[in-house]
Amino acid sequence: MSVQQQEEPALVTSSDLLHLQILGVEFVVRWGSGVSGEQQLNMRAAWARCASEQVPGAPVPSPPAASEAFTVSVAFQSGDQGTERFELGASSFDELAENLTSRLTVAAILANAGHLIMLHACGVADPATGATVVLVAKSGTGKTTAGSVLAKTYGYVTDETVAIRQDRTVIPYPKPLSVKIRHGRPKKQVGPDELELRPAPPSPFLQSIVLLNRVSGEGRTPPVLEKVPLTEALLALIPDSSSQGEIKQPLQSLCRLIDIVGGVWQVTYSEAADLPAALAPLFQVQRQQEPGWEPRDVMSAELGQVREGYVRRTPAKDAIAIGSELLVMVDAGIVHLAGIGPAIWEAAAEPLTPGQLAEKVAKVHGTPEGYRAAVEQAVELLAAEGVLEQGRS
Repeated sequence: MSVQQQEEPALVTSSDLLHLQILGVEFVVRWGSGVSGEQQLNMRAAWARCASEQVPGAPVPSPPAASEAFTVSVAFQSGDQGTERFELGASSFDELAENLTSRLTVAAILANAGHLIMLHACGVADPATGATVVLVAKSGTGKTTAGSVLAKTYGYVTDETVAIRQDRTVIPYPKPLSVKIRHGRPKKQVGPDELELRPAPPSPFLQSIVLLNRVSGEGRTPPVLEKVPLTEALLALIPDSSSQGEIKQPLQSLCRLIDIVGGVWQVTYSEAADLPAALAPLFQVQRQQEPGWEPRDVMSAELGQVREGYVRRTPAKDAIAIGSELLVMVDAGIVHLAGIGPAIWEAAAEPLTPGQLAEKVAKVHGTPEGYRAAVEQAVELLAAEGVLEQGRS
């Protein structure tokens, strides 16, 4: 053991460290010398709802070695990976605080990959029942504003990542809210206590999933709540999920969850102040819907390199049929197949020549003029999207 390692416990006290629990992962944060005592206290207050008791034997980060004016070092336990560490540096404290929030979130997400359904969303819960409404939206579209308004009435679960277990229970992540102060400047990390947001109930569980659709323009638009077709819902949710592809049967697991909560909703609105009343019905029990989808076998009849002149579908993580359409998840993401696409994918479970493939598609869709050329063009498009692979010389 080095002299520096021997002296480490004497150089730092528990008051110098920030202990956090994020999605079940324990983090220890150590600020660099450029961060003032007041700034440390502000961050301790902002992160208070994620604060964790000091865990005996928890790794203590070394002092950050970065050369920037404001620095921080972090240590955490990441499942089978053991202790992991990272450092950050920035020219301003607000930039450092914003980057730290993002890095902590990403580390916690990666540690839970394959175990939880994680949606990029805000979540608010009924304080009495724990029923949680999840509001999914892309960054910069009003998600944080909607969450901060709703959490004056309902309990604040998170404004960033809603993590859902298989039994529908939700793991709260009541992080500081990243509030835009001025265009082009780092977002300020403001604690939910400072914003007077209600705390999350002890045992939140998923009740409803909602897509936020904020519209702008002259006048105030009354909020409209409507059900979203399953295909449209999945195509919206998958890009705003984290590590969904690492879960066993990623599409099927999400479909089962959607069925249990009665489908996915969309709320179209212009003012966040209208949301508490508009979304109130979604905190009640929703009727479970009948599955409108069917699983598809993703196994191919033959593995290994595709022979020259043949076409075969690539290994997929999951696939489901919704009516005449097909959704396939590959490493590149989710691909939506319609028209002759599903027939091509189904037939290409075994290596086929373009001519053989066209014949199989013809049995499903007939032989209109130019159908062989249409199949060849579709094969090229599906290969570009990673759904099919073609043997090359």
